[in-house]
Amino acid sequence: MKTYKKYFRITAQPADVYNALTNKVMIEIWTGEDAVMEPIAGTEFSMWEESICGINLEFEQDKKIVQEWFFGEEDDDKKSIVTIKLHPDKGGTSMEVHQTNIPDEAYRNISEGWEEDYFNGLNELFKQ
Repeated sequence: MKTYKKYFRITAQPADVYNALTNKVMIEIWTGEDAVMEPIAGTEFSMWEESICGINLEFEQDKKIVQEWFFGEEDDDKKSIVTIKLHPDKGGTSMEVHQTNIPDEAYRNISEGWEEDYFNGLNELFKQ
């Protein structure tokens, strides 16, 4: 199992980035796919045609999102905890991503997904 941690700089305020990550309609705009999301702890979520799915664990308005992601079957050794923290930064937001318990075989796909799908998608959204 591996861990991923990276900071991304986004040219939008933390409240706008938080909204883009927790509002179903906004997620569908920047991903171009159907999404299931309700910013309430204990609810299920899914994105990118269920490529990413799991349980929302914690929300701190405009500051933090914690989710449990599933890989394949929903057994304990295939669950990963994702924590996204939003920090005000000169010119926008520093988005801190920390993901633990990533299966070795999924690590490359996950790390590329954070950069290509999440970061690039959010950057494109806020360029408009």
